[in-house]
Amino acid sequence: MGGAMDLVSSHKTKVIVTMEHTAKGGTHKILDKCNLPLTGKQCVNMIITDKCVFDIDPKKGLILSELAEGVTVEDVVESTGCEFEVAADLKPMGQIEDIEHH
Repeated sequence: MGGAMDLVSSHKTKVIVTMEHTAKGGTHKILDKCNLPLTGKQCVNMIITDKCVFDIDPKKGLILSELAEGVTVEDVVESTGCEFEVAADLKPMGQIEDIEHH
């Protein structure tokens, strides 16, 4: 992906943004996303970063749903720069159960 983020949205598709969690120097990148209105045409449904996955609820805003290995909720709080909720079923990122070996 290039430097600019293109959001393509229609009411039928989920809009997922993938990005590095913080810019060089540790500046908060997600804060810019939070300052956008979360409802309307550019409604992003999910943000996936190198640290975590946020689901976005039109009413509640960001909801932390998955954490990368070795990352704590505190790490995400420090590097996000805006308020978010933590999902009740917070889970590790990208862990898919290997059904064949059970």
